[in-house]
Amino acid sequence: MKVSAFGRYAFVVAVAVLSAGIARGADAPPAPPAGGYHLLKTISLPDAPGGAEYYDYITVDAAARRVYISHGAEVVVLNADDYSVVGRITGLTRCHGVALAPKLGKGFITDGDSRPGATVQEVAIFDLKTLKVTGHVKTGQNDTDAIVYEPVTGHVFTFNGDSHNTTVIDPVKETVITNIDLGGAVEFPAADGKGMIYDNNPGTNDVVAIDARTNTVKGRWPTAPAGAPTSMAMDLKTRRLFSAGRGPQFVVMMDADTGKVLQSYPISAGVDANAFEPATGMLFVATREGMLHIYHEDSPDKLSEVESVKTEYGAKTLQVDTKTHRIFLSTSAFNPPAAPTEKQPHPLATAKPGNFHVLVYGK
Repeated sequence: MKVSAFGRYAFVVAVAVLSAGIARGADAPPAPPAGGYHLLKTISLPDAPGGAEYYDYITVDAAARRVYISHGAEVVVLNADDYSVVGRITGLTRCHGVALAPKLGKGFITDGDSRPGATVQEVAIFDLKTLKVTGHVKTGQNDTDAIVYEPVTGHVFTFNGDSHNTTVIDPVKETVITNIDLGGAVEFPAADGKGMIYDNNPGTNDVVAIDARTNTVKGRWPTAPAGAPTSMAMDLKTRRLFSAGRGPQFVVMMDADTGKVLQSYPISAGVDANAFEPATGMLFVATREGMLHIYHEDSPDKLSEVESVKTEYGAKTLQVDTKTHRIFLSTSAFNPPAAPTEKQPHPLATAKPGNFHVLVYGK
């Protein structure tokens, strides 16, 4: 078969173009994965002890196959595989976060009430095997809320919203070491596993970088365009922070060493929790409006939006099971908001007792 000079030229050009495209593709960041997250299971749970409906953070222990659900005056512990109730940690007042120290066989629960006249501000310590409370550490700080275990120092840090500080606890001696002033209302933190802790500060619209070895503040980094930053997650490998704010409503990706904001996306109202899954590079952001915003970290400098999934109103806290890639959220049914007043011009809907449930999402 004869091939003309033009035909040979066209063939050579086509091969060159194809080769160049392949080369570019090898260097380009991977495309974000397809969406398809949907509701897998709804788990109804009994009323919160004491009658008043309240819920907060979720903690997943993927290795031990347990899910810790903060619910009023108790923490409900679920089996991560069949969703049955493993047990309850009771005797609390208004619990918030759960931190785990498997090497010590201990768990830690922040039990703090920000309502007027509240007297309980402490950390309850429980046995990971029996789920029995074994001790208490009084923080003496108002609104003892978020909590994290820092593995380098082996210390526990609570973040006290109304006191604008963090309390450092020795989990072995079960005593307070010190309090670190953070200069504004504090929210959820992330630990990098190398001795640094990063905490959202909605009072000053920045992230506070804390050296856990010296218990000192090393830096403050603005989160603009996100304001009132509330939820936090971290990719430990790429050293990227994911902070989300309530006003203006954005999620931002930040460099954990310089504080530079690398990328941002608008989100819905009332964000309260982020979760990052290292194996898939997926970032999950939950908001009170009932939206699950999902992103993919294509590279250390690129975050891509995958999809936004409608969940339920109030499903603002979440955590991901890194073994099954399933996402746990908690919420309730709600009463209509009260009439606006001068003190509360924008009242929120209140949760109805007896309607608390956990939502499980996945593919």
